[in-house]
Amino acid sequence: METETVEVDERYDKEYAGKYVFREITRIKRLRIIKKYTKYHPQTGAVIDSDVGAIDAEITWASLKEQPENKPITLEKLLTEDAEMGVPIKLTALFAKTVNRLNGLSPEEIKNS
Repeated sequence: METETVEVDERYDKEYAGKYVFREITRIKRLRIIKKYTKYHPQTGAVIDSDVGAIDAEITWASLKEQPENKPITLEKLLTEDAEMGVPIKLTALFAKTVNRLNGLSPEEIKNS
């Protein structure tokens, strides 16, 4: 499976500085994550609602294979809405861009899953 390394400097905070390695996930893993955060109409199967942010966070977490020794990234920090506790938005955007490229996910695909 394909991997990609992201080197992060201290601009996001020195806590996050270091090397991150992301690896492509399997299709079934991706589908299970999407299903976990998507509500479907019981009769038609149409999508009623989906939590795109949670889908993005879980796919990022599933793809993350290496991070700095202090382990600054956790699923909880990716999912939190608390700005003091979460990962900086610009850093999560960088990670999401990398992960989406690795896993072949466009924003439209995530939204319509």
